[in-house]
Amino acid sequence: MWQEKDNTLYRAFTFGDFSEAFAFMLRVALLAEQHNHHPTWTNTWNKVEIWLTTHDAGNTVTEKDRKLAGAIDNIL
Repeated sequence: MWQEKDNTLYRAFTFGDFSEAFAFMLRVALLAEQHNHHPTWTNTWNKVEIWLTTHDAGNTVTEKDRKLAGAIDNIL
């Protein structure tokens, strides 16, 4: 579940291993390009953390963030 905190939408994802996490990141990267909206994220082994915020709107959560979050949820 996405959480809104510190002017971001945040979610952590856990996978079975690094390969699954990396494959997920690749799918998210393609979505981000389609949406022209790119996340801040980290990956450590099987965990991916994503923060979404709209920089050109003063680093706040906007509809752009919510749409990308929904698209990310749809690929799970």
